[in-house]
Amino acid sequence: MGSQPITQDNDPDIPLEPQARYFNRELSWLEFNDRVLSEASNDAYPLLERLRFLSISGSNLDEFIMIRVSGLVGQVQRGIEKVSNDGRTPREQLAAILARLEQLNARQQDIWRELRALLGDAGIHIAAEERVNAGAYAWLREHFHTEIMPLLTPQALDPAHPFPFVANEGLGLLFTLRRNGEELVEMILIPSALPRFIRVPGEDALYISIESLITRFAGHIFPGFEFVGGGTFRVLRDSDIEIQEEAEDLVRTFRSAIQRRRRGQVIQLEIDGDFDPTAEALLREKLDTGSATIVKTEGMLGIEGLGVIVGEDRPDLKFDSYSPRYPERVLEHDGDLFAAIREKDIIIHHPYESFDVVVDFVRQAASDPDVVAIKQSLYRAGNQSEVVDALVEAAENGKSVTAVVELKARFDEEQNLYWANKLERAGVQVIYGFVDWKTHAKVSMVVRREEEGFRTYCHFGTGNYHPITAKIYTDLSYFTADPRMGRDAAKLFNFVTGYVEPRDLEVLAVSPVNLRETIYALIDNEMVNAQAGKPAAIWMKMNQLADVGMIDRLYAASQAGVEIQLIVRGICELRPGVPGLSDNIRVKSIIGRFLEHSRIYAFADGHPIPGKFTKVFIASADLMVRNLDRRVEQLVPIENATVHDQVLQQVLLANLLDNEQSWELQPDGSYARVAAGDKPFNCHRYFMTNPSLSGRGGALEAGAVPKLALRRGAI
Repeated sequence: MGSQPITQDNDPDIPLEPQARYFNRELSWLEFNDRVLSEASNDAYPLLERLRFLSISGSNLDEFIMIRVSGLVGQVQRGIEKVSNDGRTPREQLAAILARLEQLNARQQDIWRELRALLGDAGIHIAAEERVNAGAYAWLREHFHTEIMPLLTPQALDPAHPFPFVANEGLGLLFTLRRNGEELVEMILIPSALPRFIRVPGEDALYISIESLITRFAGHIFPGFEFVGGGTFRVLRDSDIEIQEEAEDLVRTFRSAIQRRRRGQVIQLEIDGDFDPTAEALLREKLDTGSATIVKTEGMLGIEGLGVIVGEDRPDLKFDSYSPRYPERVLEHDGDLFAAIREKDIIIHHPYESFDVVVDFVRQAASDPDVVAIKQSLYRAGNQSEVVDALVEAAENGKSVTAVVELKARFDEEQNLYWANKLERAGVQVIYGFVDWKTHAKVSMVVRREEEGFRTYCHFGTGNYHPITAKIYTDLSYFTADPRMGRDAAKLFNFVTGYVEPRDLEVLAVSPVNLRETIYALIDNEMVNAQAGKPAAIWMKMNQLADVGMIDRLYAASQAGVEIQLIVRGICELRPGVPGLSDNIRVKSIIGRFLEHSRIYAFADGHPIPGKFTKVFIASADLMVRNLDRRVEQLVPIENATVHDQVLQQVLLANLLDNEQSWELQPDGSYARVAAGDKPFNCHRYFMTNPSLSGRGGALEAGAVPKLALRRGAI
């Protein structure tokens, strides 16, 4: 279902070579993480929030190495020479990636040193080799003996002791010791159950990393030995899971694959900059690091561990607390969601509006005697899922409950297996979907018996049914009782549960069936309008843009005169602003307090944009090959006038107008921070301080929501 790149043989000025047309996917993602890291240097943010961004950048890089870098390493090892969209071989990509990673690692350490000093000035101290006062030292020594030392298992590394297995993301210490003229190397693997940082009790915060604490009191573990050298190390392994199509038992296969992940080949070994050479040589040999990258760090290993310190109770060093609103529309119906939805479609904008609305939708369905059936997709549900609990309650109340649980949700496989088991025990019909496609659609449907007959209520989301991420991810939840939506949602579930390909869909588009073709047709329509002299424009908001067919379609639209505004948070392989190729395309990325996650697609359709005739869609899908061809996704048209205005004239327009958290993608692949100028606008602040259009209810006058205006030339 892909597309061949469009060529322009009649115009020699338009670049046709891959490297001139597309950015590299992996390098583009690293540029995104560089923008995340830049927020750790943003002195407009409170200090602990800057530390949070630093920690997030470390976590992001770890996952990138465990998944993307490991994949390229595997391709090189197997002799695969398949080139990327920008024309690079796996080996060439690896070389460029490792060079960029070296820069990012160095920048992380520089920022950490800066933040550590600022934290000290603010009364939050992180001790390493520094002396601490007598009281703190006594507490640390006692804590080490009672809470830490009993969990540690030193192991000599010699022919009599097999080299221990070091788990993925494992942190350990090596000590080169001498006694009676003989040297030996000892290893201590730090149990994952131990916190990365220990806080000394007291009003002033004093933290010490677990590796520093163990090193400080290592003499208590090895009495009578002379310490010659040593150091801290950390291991990252290949963590991708590959499932063969012929897998007979998906659950058993995934349980086995999760175990294999923990033992994947070493992709990166991180060690202290002054690591003892003897111990380092032994570590390299025993970990079989021939294909691994060795990173020597003059600073902290495992930057993501700093997230622990962000939890310090210092509200003065964090963003002001924010409590999401519960929609007035629902409250006006005494909390009865079905009555509110039956009256008129409603859209909820997370995290500004509470995820409790989504949970309540399932809860009310579970307890409502008139509800006969519930169908629910679960991609990532978190480790404390109220939605799962509501589905269990519904099944126990005798309702027909079907849950599509996606086992292939990366790093959530184990949690999803747990939820699937819990649901099955309660009597829920659990479906795991396709072996080779992920079910990424965010859909819930409730069938209710009413006076007029059965009515289907639907929820379509751009994000997961996850109560934690719903507090920090911007997403849209759309509720409707439109019968067409209900019929299409039923076909989508039948596709996943019974492999019945949906035909004659009335309003939805579903991948991999017709979502790609639907967006192609919408883009083509804009080209026709542009050539006819009608208004032609495309506004899109997504997380990633990495599908060549879709990029080439947008290039063709640009050349036809269509004005294209793209908000792409992360990966973007499209190269904007190239003369003759993408003159009419602008790409921006927003990085701020919340993680932009909603997917919105809007098309002028021959009329000025934004306006009432603009075609607006929300989706679970980004414009990537995997979303369009290898996942089950949904694209939902927004036709209700009030909801249409909120999504287009409030959410999408505010993102385009934002100039305080925005970065603009340049033709060379770099990003430039947008200057706020004399009219600063922060879309996150706007949504935190203004009620939504569709959820405001009759109690609030329309004037209570400031109307956004598009200033031509301002975006």
